[in-house]
Amino acid sequence: MPLGPWRKKNKSTKEQLVDNEEVSGGQAGAGSLGKSAVNGAGLPPPPANLRPKLVFHTQLAHGSPTGRIEGFGNVKELYAKIAEAFNISAPEILFCTLNTHKIDMDKLLGGQIGLEDFIFAHIKGIKKEVEVYKSEEALGLTITDNGVGYAFIKRIKEGSVVDGVKVICVGDHIESINGSNIVGTRHYEVARMLKELPKDKSFTLKLVEPMKAFEMLEPRSKGAKPATDNKIGTGRGTLRLRSKGPATVEEEPTEFEEKAVKKVDDLLESYMGIRDTELAATMVEVGRDKKNPDEFAMALDETLGDFAFPDEFVFDVWGAIGDAKQGRF
Repeated sequence: MPLGPWRKKNKSTKEQLVDNEEVSGGQAGAGSLGKSAVNGAGLPPPPANLRPKLVFHTQLAHGSPTGRIEGFGNVKELYAKIAEAFNISAPEILFCTLNTHKIDMDKLLGGQIGLEDFIFAHIKGIKKEVEVYKSEEALGLTITDNGVGYAFIKRIKEGSVVDGVKVICVGDHIESINGSNIVGTRHYEVARMLKELPKDKSFTLKLVEPMKAFEMLEPRSKGAKPATDNKIGTGRGTLRLRSKGPATVEEEPTEFEEKAVKKVDDLLESYMGIRDTELAATMVEVGRDKKNPDEFAMALDETLGDFAFPDEFVFDVWGAIGDAKQGRF
């Protein structure tokens, strides 16, 4: 079936993420993504209540004692566990970074958590309202979200419209656009709203910046580079969070996966104005064994029905996955 208008949209949410489980008798390797893990004897994993729980250490990024969290089954529950550890409200958490208290978008908690990773939670700080004059079609923003309804700024392009508004910073949560509350709106929809704002007119953003300790205050950051060559996690394995199905404990990503995810994430930013390593990893997994772009496009719609991808984007992603398989990166 050809690419084009036949492609449907279904509802799915990032909040339906994961079951948190540890695989008995070994780890699911990179080549077994998407398959049910089994133990060394080839038997199904034990019931959830008999499996060892993964325990992670966490702090509030602006400073706090260290807490321990375990037993979360999705991103929403992860935030709830962190909130419980520090006696705060879960909606106060904007996003989390791994192994750094800094607002480092290269270390953003996404689809994978290393088994020895330390989780830093960034909570709401100062609110601000900013008027921006859209002098160009492109604002120079890259948007992502935290998986539970908060879209925030991941990158600001140097020399762009938004770069000239110095009070807007990487890590700022976008709470409303022109008075319309967008909490609960996915990042790709927020990117579309900003792109569709009329040129040569002003618009208003209400933003919430992450809380910072006094010693953490630094010059305004442009955020992450388009991609990072660093592997996620310091442990031997990672907890892979999935949009559908259970979480799995896996070995570190292969060179193919790292290169393919990096390229697909770059394409997401180029075509849609978003960066999302979890989404990129899911697309690489979906395309791993597909024979042609049409088969790949159909599989994307089945897996990610709430996204409407341009046909040319699907072709480019298919090509990027093929290049990674052939080692052409």
